[in-house]
Amino acid sequence: MTIARILDRRQQDIVSCQPHTTVEEAARMLAARRIGAMPVLENGRIAGIFSERDLLYSISQQGLEALVRQVGEVMTAPAITVEPDTGVIEALSLMTRRRIRHLPVERAGRMIGIVSIGDLVKYRIELAEAEAEQMREYIRTA
Repeated sequence: MTIARILDRRQQDIVSCQPHTTVEEAARMLAARRIGAMPVLENGRIAGIFSERDLLYSISQQGLEALVRQVGEVMTAPAITVEPDTGVIEALSLMTRRRIRHLPVERAGRMIGIVSIGDLVKYRIELAEAEAEQMREYIRTA
């Protein structure tokens, strides 16, 4: 299964911000949508990713002054991205190696979606459950 199949299986409203968005405004966007990260777009291209971790690090270093800074100053850049034809296992491996929880998905340099580690783990669990059910059915009818 590829990342494209995961994106096809759900409706995705991509929440993003721009590099000039304030950290406070971006934090409010994350909280309002109950998400852990969002891509930072500049001219339709991914400039970076702003996550809860970026928020935490910037506040720990600068205190409340961090809230008036621009996201472009504190985001993780460049963002680690994948293509739609990337396999789920490959994406999970990348996320584990790089210790990240969100992957923007790009096609021809343009973002078409974002997947979280939760999306990928959910798929793997569904696959394991389907395989187990097939095995139970096979044993029952053999």
